[in-house]
Amino acid sequence: MLTLTTAGVKIEVIAKYEPGISSPALNSFVFSYEIHISNTNDFPIQLMRRFWDIFDSSGHCKEVEGAGVVGEQPDIAPHGTFVYSSACDLRSPRGKMAGYYTMRNHQTDDLFIVRVPDFLLEVPFVLN
Repeated sequence: MLTLTTAGVKIEVIAKYEPGISSPALNSFVFSYEIHISNTNDFPIQLMRRFWDIFDSSGHCKEVEGAGVVGEQPDIAPHGTFVYSSACDLRSPRGKMAGYYTMRNHQTDDLFIVRVPDFLLEVPFVLN
């Protein structure tokens, strides 16, 4: 599990290859990831937006940006945690995701950025 804390918000990431829904012969490699967002601050926050750069080893890069995550803009209480799962599809068996969340401090209405640790997406058989 990769972990990074920014502005009192701890992000933990677990990623894995999904062979049952991938099609290597068609250059489709699906990876799931689970993200734990823990608010270690003494004030409530809300996840407003997400931004991802998704790279694969074939040189393809795509940006994903939008409101919230998995259709939600969750509120996270002080010392609370929000967990969600999602997935991405690469054209090659290796890649990387890098990104951040825009959060809102509920007490002040200020927006702030929380980095997600960069994480690798690798098909296990590629490493052998």
